[in-house]
Amino acid sequence: MAEITQPTGTWTFDGDTLRIVPGHGRGVHALRTALGEIAVPLEAVAGVSHETGKKSGKLRLRLRGGADPLTQATGGWLPDAADPYRLEVDRDRAGIADYLADAVRDALTIEQVPDTATDRYLLPGPSVPLTLHGSDGEMVFDGEEVRISWNWAAEESKKATGFRSVRLGEVAAVKWSPPRLESGYLRLLPRQGPGPGKPSHDPNCVVLWGWRPAREIAESALLAAAVTARLPHPSAAVEPPAAAGVLDKPAEGGAAGGGADPDTVLRRLRELGELHRSGVLTDEEFATAKKAMIDRL
Repeated sequence: MAEITQPTGTWTFDGDTLRIVPGHGRGVHALRTALGEIAVPLEAVAGVSHETGKKSGKLRLRLRGGADPLTQATGGWLPDAADPYRLEVDRDRAGIADYLADAVRDALTIEQVPDTATDRYLLPGPSVPLTLHGSDGEMVFDGEEVRISWNWAAEESKKATGFRSVRLGEVAAVKWSPPRLESGYLRLLPRQGPGPGKPSHDPNCVVLWGWRPAREIAESALLAAAVTARLPHPSAAVEPPAAAGVLDKPAEGGAAGGGADPDTVLRRLRELGELHRSGVLTDEEFATAKKAMIDRL
């Protein structure tokens, strides 16, 4: 067991799972507080490092591509203060940080965990419902659809579209940009229709002006991750046949026909439906794969 506790959080590694618990107080970013405890399985980890400095250092956890919907949705744009996979380390705790990093690296070597991209999410998305209070409107996601409404600050072109309800099946991906010196946004990229225009005029996009940056980052990143987790995994878009085959494979550590996590099975069923509707899977392939997934329940 390796553990390090700092004002912004605690990391504990037991050989199989790295548990990340946020700290308390004003110095802890709102996103870390909202995420709560994160259990990162060893198979989701690509690497870990401890970077030392004159006054303090940083523990950095690097996840495998496609393993985490939050990392996938935010695309590396999270500021350090909001990133749950980074921990500020006091200089007098450098030895403990090195010990934890070595323990994780040794476990990766022993278990021969690859650092390549995954074919499924190994961490869950945030729980729903979630609400984003943007600068020109509001997004609410209940797990099945995103409801969008506008306020007085929205452009007239957005107001003209009125209240919108966008179902998951209509969404191809999510694009997120945090509020910085310029406006950020959370945008739903549609499967069909014209390409997106400027964020301020796109009816599928809520703008973030950075008036309350910590809250806007927390709310928008959580909602983006929650939607991303419920869309087909990126590997399905890159290599549809291989991704479809993965859906038929028993969950690791279990046998086909039982023992699968219900939430995972339901997410796979939604992915199957998307592949079927897009023409990747034939009717027969869809029926066979669907039966195999339902049998696991």
